[in-house]
Amino acid sequence: MTPIEHVGELLGGHKVLGTNLHSRLDLIPLLRAGLPYEALEAVTTKLNISIEAASAALQLARRTLARRKESNRLDGHESERIVRLADIAAHAVSVLGSLDKATQWLTAGNRALGGATPITLLDTDVGTRAADDVLLRIEHGVYS
Repeated sequence: MTPIEHVGELLGGHKVLGTNLHSRLDLIPLLRAGLPYEALEAVTTKLNISIEAASAALQLARRTLARRKESNRLDGHESERIVRLADIAAHAVSVLGSLDKATQWLTAGNRALGGATPITLLDTDVGTRAADDVLLRIEHGVYS
C-alpha cells in the first residue's frame, strides 16, 4: 500500500471519502469541499484516541465539531488538520511498524520536539513539518 493509500484508509477509505486516493492531488477537491465528519471518526477510531483528545490537540472547537457532526461536513481548514493527522500517522506506521506504535509515538512527549507530543503540533504547518522531520530522522537512523 502506498503512503497516500494508507492515508485514505485511515480517513475511512472509499466508504467515507467516496473515492480511493491514488495521489496527493486527489485530496485537493476533498479538502476544498470539506471531508465528511466520518473521516474524523475513522481516523480517531483507528488510532484509538478520542475525538475530544484529537480536537483539543488539533485546536478544533468541540462545539464547532458538534455542529459539523449534525451537518456531516467539516470545513476546509478542519479537514486539512484531520488529513495532517492521518498523514503523519501513516508515516509513523511506515517507520515504526504498527498502528499501535504510531499511536504511542503521536501521543507521547518527544525530546526532539522540546517535550511536546507530536499530535499537539499538527494544528500548524510548521509543527507538522517538525513532527515529520523526527520521523524522517528515525527512518534514516539518525539519533532523535
